[in-house]
Amino acid sequence: MIRRRALALAAPFLAMPGLARAQGSWPTRPVRFIVPWPPGGLNDLVARAFNDPVSRALGQPIVNDFRAGAGGRIGVAEVARAAPDGYTIGMGNLGPLTIFPHLFRDIPYESGRDLASIVMFAAAPLVLVVSNDVPATNVAEFIAWVRSRPGRGNYASVGIGTAQHLIFEMFRGRDGIAMEHVPFRGTNESLPAMLRGDVQAMFDTLPLMRAPVEQGQVRALAVTTPARVPQLPNVPTLMEQGYDIDVATWYGVIAPAAVPAPILARLHAEYVKVAESAEGQRFLAEQGLIYLPNAPGAFAARVAAERARWGQIIAAQGIRVE
Repeated sequence: MIRRRALALAAPFLAMPGLARAQGSWPTRPVRFIVPWPPGGLNDLVARAFNDPVSRALGQPIVNDFRAGAGGRIGVAEVARAAPDGYTIGMGNLGPLTIFPHLFRDIPYESGRDLASIVMFAAAPLVLVVSNDVPATNVAEFIAWVRSRPGRGNYASVGIGTAQHLIFEMFRGRDGIAMEHVPFRGTNESLPAMLRGDVQAMFDTLPLMRAPVEQGQVRALAVTTPARVPQLPNVPTLMEQGYDIDVATWYGVIAPAAVPAPILARLHAEYVKVAESAEGQRFLAEQGLIYLPNAPGAFAARVAAERARWGQIIAAQGIRVE
């Protein structure tokens, strides 16, 4: 059944009659790439680093169009309702495609129906870090420490319903621990709170946590990817420590669902080439990012699986966003 599901998801890329003709006629004008976040941040940097070489390969400019707001939902909605001609594509991220559909009633798109998830070209592992005052060097010791202090532990996140929040809900469901959730608007607020001792633990992305860990400001206990990351080679994964948790925040290419299959295949191929190139790998390493290889159809399968997983966690824990 899994094999049949994978083949079904890959079918739009594999059934390619007229592929050469379609690739030869598209694109004939600039392609609009919607970034559902403000300019100047990591999403901006990643989009430019990939879109510039892809535009050269396509022979047409890829113009970044920043449509920020509502945690990425505004920009993703604009991609969903665009004409399915390949001239409007955009960036897809974990929250807007897999988590937020379970938290908000007013989302004007259904990611599984209205969007084609083409390729994940970069990912950011999450890192579990604790205050230096926490006497734990691994996850088991951390859980034991939390249990020894009932009602006295706090953890930070960058918002209700983010992956950084929901992994602690996984801990709650598996280990029965109860820590107070303290949401912040960003790492620029949560990290100082940890250094002050207001919170004792948090998950955050490798690009933002690498320097504090290396500088000894906080202690890293685990990363959330299946394999250790080269930037923090001595930090074990959650899987190594007995948790079947594979989470990364990711950067992918999305398009309106009805974009022709040959165009989707061309986009997949070009973004993969950049991600796997020496220049692309160097950029990712410098930013604390990784590339998780994904064949045609694999990103769509991951989005569907993660949407189901987060939905189960949100429903089980009764998480609501007012």
